[in-house]
Order: sequence, then C-alpha cells, then structure tokens
Amino acid sequence: MASAPPNVLVLAASDPTGGAGLQADVLTLASLGCHPLSVLTAYTVQDTHGVAALHALAAEDIGAQARCVLADAPARAIKIGVVGSAAGTQAIAALLDEHAGVPVVLDPVLASARGDPLADADALRALLVPRATVVTPNSEEARALGGPQALLALGCRFVLVTGTHEPGDEVVNVLYGPEGRVREDRWPRLPGSYHGSGCTLASAIAARLAHGDGVAEAVRAAQDYTWCALERGYRPGGGQHVPDRLHAR
Repeated sequence: MASAPPNVLVLAASDPTGGAGLQADVLTLASLGCHPLSVLTAYTVQDTHGVAALHALAAEDIGAQARCVLADAPARAIKIGVVGSAAGTQAIAALLDEHAGVPVVLDPVLASARGDPLADADALRALLVPRATVVTPNSEEARALGGPQALLALGCRFVLVTGTHEPGDEVVNVLYGPEGRVREDRWPRLPGSYHGSGCTLASAIAARLAHGDGVAEAVRAAQDYTWCALERGYRPGGGQHVPDRLHAR
C-alpha cells in the first residue's frame, strides 16, 4: 500500500466556477501531491465576471467541520482564504490556537478582482495575521492592511507581497521576514485577466510547506507553479481566464 500524501486543511468560500476559492485550493493541493481537507466558510453566487453574493456560514459550523476532520486526519499545513464574516474569523482563530504547531498560509482576500468586498480587514489583521506563518497579500491588499512591516509587527513570520496589481512588463513579488527582504522574484507579465491566481499561489505555498520545504523555498516553488498554471490558463466562460492547475508542472 502506498504511503499517504500529506494532509492540508483549507478553509475558504466556494466558487461555483472552479476558478478560485475552495475548488481552486483543492485542485492545486491535489496536483502538488497533497490530500486536501476542505472546510467551507461561505458560499458565493458568482460567475467568471465577478461575485453577485456572498453568504457566510455560521461560525459554529465552520469550527465543527474543521475539528471533526482534524481529529481524524491531522494536517501538515493550513491554508485560509475567504472567511466570510467576523464571527467566522474568530472561530478560525480559536482553531489555529488549538493547532499552533501547524504552518498557516493566510491569503487575505479583501475583494474580488472586480472589486466586490469579501472580508473585514480589521478582523483579519487582529485575529488571523498574528497566527499566520505566511501572509500573501497583493500590493493593494498589503496597503489596505498597513504594509508588510505592519503585518510582521502583528506577529506573522513572513509576508509575500505580489505585484500583479502594479504596472510594468514584469510582476515583482517580494517576500519579507523579520530581517527585511528575504527574496525578490520577477515574472514576465502575462496578457489577460485571471481569476484565482492568489488562491493558487497560497495553496501551492501550503502544499510545499506540508512537504517539508522551508518558507523561502516553498515561496519560490509555489510562484513557479502558479506562473506555469497562469501561462496555460483558459476561459471556461465569458469572463476572466482561470489557471490550468492540472498541467502546470
């Protein structure tokens, strides 16, 4: 019998398009040799153009899902996406305290690509950032949350700021740690608009951490995987492209 792949717990909202959210996390983790444990935080009404509605699950239901599955299948890493509500954020913070030795990747999704609001920045900053190993904001989210140094001061170990929202022919991603810049990576900017790139990157980092990589190594490998997935991206509908996570390696 083959040995089991490492478990990674994902807490995120669903995306019926499969481009982002829980579905994107599951695809990414499975393609990178992990077994995804998935906990739903909210469900959305959306298409490849944007989000029409977000409906958060009750905080006790989020906690019950996670505790039940973790009691049976311990996780080697945890990835957090859209939480859905301030109460849900509190429930996840309590869960993280119960599993303090597990690395946590927090994708602080504040809004959809179209600008639809998806999270409470104050709740994320107060409750989840201090418990995270790596926080992965894009440049706009980083500014809204106070910048990388402010995030590090809250207690997270590393901050990866992605440059997809900045101008230029290259996308520049910078990983910050307690001593300042840890690494800077540059990627050719791809044409088109993409749905789920941040979910893919954060889940790929969690996958590499679950396999035992250090943070800097995991971040580099995850960026390579994500860029390849985006390069092979396609349009399942009439809106944004989605990453091809199954053929990115």
